[in-house]
Amino acid sequence: MAISSHRPWLVSRRGAWSTLGLSLVVLVLLFGLFGGAEAPPSGSSSPASSESQKVSDFMAELPDAGRQSVLLVATRDDGGELTQTDLTSFDTLAEEVTGQPGELMVSEDGQAAAVSAPITVGQSSTETADVVNELRAGLEDAPEGMSVCVTGGPAFGADIASSFDGADITLLAVTIAIVAILLIATYRSPILWLLPLTVVTLADGLAGRVTAAAGQAWNLEFDAGIVSVLVFGAGTNYALLLISRYREELTKDADHRSALGRAWRLSMPAILASNVTVVISLLTLALSVIPGTRGLGLSSALGLLIALAAVTFVLPPVLAIAGRRAFWPFVPKPGSAGADGGVWRTVATRVSARPARALTAGLVLLGVMATGLIGTSVGLDQVEKFRVPSESAEGLEVFGDHFPAGQTQPIFVLAETEHAAEVMDAVSDVAGVSLVHPTADHNGRTVIMVTSEYAPSTQESLAQIGDLREAAHAVEGGDALVGGAVASDVDTRAGTTRDLRVIAPLILGANFLVLVLLLRSFTAPAILILVNLASSVAAIGAGAWLGRILFDQQALDLQVPLLAFLFLVALGIDYTIFLVHRARTEAAQRGTRAGIVESVAHTGSVITSAGIVLAGVFAALGVLPLVTLGQLGLIVGLGIIVDTLVVRTIIVPAIFTLVGDAIWWPGGLRTGEGTHESRRVTPRAG
Repeated sequence: MAISSHRPWLVSRRGAWSTLGLSLVVLVLLFGLFGGAEAPPSGSSSPASSESQKVSDFMAELPDAGRQSVLLVATRDDGGELTQTDLTSFDTLAEEVTGQPGELMVSEDGQAAAVSAPITVGQSSTETADVVNELRAGLEDAPEGMSVCVTGGPAFGADIASSFDGADITLLAVTIAIVAILLIATYRSPILWLLPLTVVTLADGLAGRVTAAAGQAWNLEFDAGIVSVLVFGAGTNYALLLISRYREELTKDADHRSALGRAWRLSMPAILASNVTVVISLLTLALSVIPGTRGLGLSSALGLLIALAAVTFVLPPVLAIAGRRAFWPFVPKPGSAGADGGVWRTVATRVSARPARALTAGLVLLGVMATGLIGTSVGLDQVEKFRVPSESAEGLEVFGDHFPAGQTQPIFVLAETEHAAEVMDAVSDVAGVSLVHPTADHNGRTVIMVTSEYAPSTQESLAQIGDLREAAHAVEGGDALVGGAVASDVDTRAGTTRDLRVIAPLILGANFLVLVLLLRSFTAPAILILVNLASSVAAIGAGAWLGRILFDQQALDLQVPLLAFLFLVALGIDYTIFLVHRARTEAAQRGTRAGIVESVAHTGSVITSAGIVLAGVFAALGVLPLVTLGQLGLIVGLGIIVDTLVVRTIIVPAIFTLVGDAIWWPGGLRTGEGTHESRRVTPRAG
C-alpha cells in the first residue's frame, strides 16, 4: 500500500528555501536586537525575605557601602615566627599599597600577621576583581622570605569572577566538541552531524542573548553555563529523535521530502511533549525563594523554547535541502534494512522473556546506588566551593590556622539605635562570641559587628546564628536582625530545604499530567513517575558517593539536590516519552508485550545516542571552576546514562510486560491506532 506523498510546506521544494530564508532573517534581527544584552550579576543567595538579606540591603544603603575590607595575611615561607623586622616591613608595605595605615594584628603563635584594608568595590564582581588584582600586584614586592595573601569577602567574589575569565568560551568549545564527536559516532557520516550541530549552536547563541535581555528586564540571576548546556543537550536530543525517524522513513519511501514530512509529523508529538514537560518543570522554579534558582528556571525555560523552535522550523528545511545525500556514505534507501533494532531487539526480547528477574535486577541496582545518600551532607564552605586553587581560599586557610577563624566573616546585627546597647549586651552573652562593637549608625538604626570564635560554615557557627537571633529578638523594641555571610548561609540552607519540599512534588505532578495527556492513561504515568523518582534518587546517591571517593568532596552544594532532581526527573521523562509514545503505537497493533519489544527495537539506538550526548554535555560543566557545577554535571550525567541503559532498556520494558494491556487503563488501546506509522511500503520510482 502506498504512503501518502503529502508534504508539510516547510519541507517542500519551495517551502524549505522560503522557511530557511525567513528563519535566517529572523535570527539576524533577533541577534541584532538582543546582541548588547548582559545578564545582571549574581547577588545574594539567601531569600529576599530573610533576615540576612534585609541586613545586607540596609548595609548597601550606608554612606560608605562602597567600601569593604579585605584581609592581607603574611607568613614566613619557612613557617617560622615573624621577626620584628618582618612585621615592620609588612606593615609598611600594606600602608603603601592601600594608601592608608591599618591595624596590624599578630597571631598568638607569632607565625602570622594580618592587616584589614578597606577597598572601594565595583558595581560587579568583575570590577571588584580589577581592584583586588591591582592590590595583589602591589604586594608582589613583599620582603624576601615572606608570602602575603589577600582574602576576605570581596577577594572571594573577585576570585570567582576571575576564575570564570574565558570559562564561557571554554565551556562552549568543550560542549561543541563533545556533541560533534558523539554525533559523528552516531551518524557515521562526515556531513550529517554538521546540520543539527549548526542549528543547535545558532539556537544556543540566540538563547544566550535573549535570556540575558530577560535577565535585565526581569532582574533575574542565573548561571548562563547551565542554560547553554540545557539548550545544547535538549536541542541535540530533539534533532536526534527527528533524524532517527527520518532515517527510518527513508527506508520506506523513495521521496526524501515525503519521508521527512512524515518523520516530522510522527516525531513532533514526542518532541513537543518532551519540551513542554521540561519547560513546565523549569517554570516551577519560579516559586523558589532562592534568587539564583528562580532565575535559572525562567531563563532555562526560555532557552529550551528557542531550542524547540530551531529544531521544529529550521532543521527540517535544512534536512530537506540537503536531501538523502546528507547521510553519505551510509545512505538509507527504500527497502534497505534499518528498522530491525539489532542488539536492542535482542535485549528487549530477553527482558520480555523473564520480566520479573530483569525488573528485580534493575531495582536492586538502583537501590545500591541510592545507598550513596547515607552519610551525605549538604552545604559547602567558601574554600570547598572552589574546584581550582585561589589566593583567597589559601589566605583564609592560613588566617584560620593562626587567628580566630570567625574574624574573616564577621556577623552583623542590625538594631534600633535606642536599644542598641541592650542588644549588644544580649548577644555578648551568647557562647562563642569573642567581640561585639558598633560600626555604623544610619536612619535611627545601628549596625553591630559580632566576631565569633568559630570557623565560618561549621556546625558550631551555624548553630550560633540561631542562638544570636534568639538573644537579639528577646530585646523588646530592638527590632534586631542578624545578618552577615554565615547568617546568609543559614538562611540559604533553610530556603533550599523549603524549595526542595515545595518544588519537587510540583515537578513530579507536572510530569505526571503531561504523561496522562500524552498516553491517555493513569496507570502508565503513575508507574513511570515512580520509576523516574527511584532513578533520580539513585543517581543523586551514586553521584554523591563518587564525589566523596574520587574528588574528596565530602558534601553537596546547597543548590545541587534540587537542581539535580529537576534535571533528572524532567530529562528522564524525555526518554520515557520517546519510548512510551512509540510503545503505545506498536501496542495498538501487536499488544503491549510485543509492542514494548518493538518500541525498544526502534528507539533503543536513538535514546542511547541522545542519552550519551546529553550526559556528555552535562559532563562539560566540569571544566568550570566551581564545585557546584561539577557536582551537578557528574550527578545528572551519571543519572542520564543509568536512565538510558537501565531504566528505559530493562526496568520499563519489564514492567510493561508484567502489567500487559492494563498499563493503558483507563483509556485502553484503539485497534489500528497509529497503524500508518509502522507499515512498510513498496518503493516508488523517482
